[in-house]
Amino acid sequence: MSGRLIHFNKTRIAPTPSGFLHLGNVLSFTLTTALARLHRAKVLLRIDDIDQTRADEKYIQDIFDTLNFLEIPWDEGPHNAGEFKDSYSQMHRLPLYREVIEQLKDSGLVFACTCSRKQLEKAPCTCFDREIPLDTKEAAWRLHTYKARELSIRSYNDQTVTAVLPADMQNFVIRKKDAFPAYQLTSVIDDLHYGVDLIIRGQDLWSSTLAQHELALALGKSEFQDITFYHHPLLTDELNQKLSKSAGATSVLYLRQSGKTPAQIYTMIANMLGLNMIINNWEQLAEIVLTFYKNNPAPAINGAGLHK
Repeated sequence: MSGRLIHFNKTRIAPTPSGFLHLGNVLSFTLTTALARLHRAKVLLRIDDIDQTRADEKYIQDIFDTLNFLEIPWDEGPHNAGEFKDSYSQMHRLPLYREVIEQLKDSGLVFACTCSRKQLEKAPCTCFDREIPLDTKEAAWRLHTYKARELSIRSYNDQTVTAVLPADMQNFVIRKKDAFPAYQLTSVIDDLHYGVDLIIRGQDLWSSTLAQHELALALGKSEFQDITFYHHPLLTDELNQKLSKSAGATSVLYLRQSGKTPAQIYTMIANMLGLNMIINNWEQLAEIVLTFYKNNPAPAINGAGLHK
């Protein structure tokens, strides 16, 4: 950031326990922690387990195993899986989520949707015009969004980026067919609940950032616009595809079980970014990557990795 160094209150590491963490997650965690230290912010570990059908206990344990093995620190949140389940699971915040869902309902800003994934792959949702009753069994609730509304995002470079919600995020789901709140809603409420004012995430979540600003406006929570966002490029594989959670060759679990040291894992990440050097720890990786970003203009918000 230009000029005087700004102090932030809090940022967060927010993995979803739907698979084993991979090298791309590690890059994001290291950048988050480094920027927190730079700006004297605390790091919250927030595990997004609202999708109980995918939040497997072994993936929750993997988050703690990975952070501890790679010696990536955090300041707030659970320190083990048991503490997470007892005090920090999103299930404890269900009343908060349901309260804002009811607020949106009472404001007339949601509509029911019975479309299946296969239907949505073939054609856009038309449920708004069908006026399906909200109490319809196994109907999702979608937020009625504004196609041309400009959204203002506070960027890390001291600029405000304006954009409109992309077509694929119009009328996004805020309550799923199982009546549980959806990711966009829980993320907004959690960030406000914990007082997060700096969010570091991959460029693939740019559309989510826009959706969350749209949702915050609908809820009248203008304070969400005060959050600063930093979108970093992604790690990609040899086919230029972003990494996915799996037990494959880019998962930290696989690498750890194969005998790789933290230094070797950090070096792998640097090499995947086109930075041919040996890295010893997360601080060194973050410093080198952030310096590269500073000295080389960042790619477009939806761009790919550094090696492009």
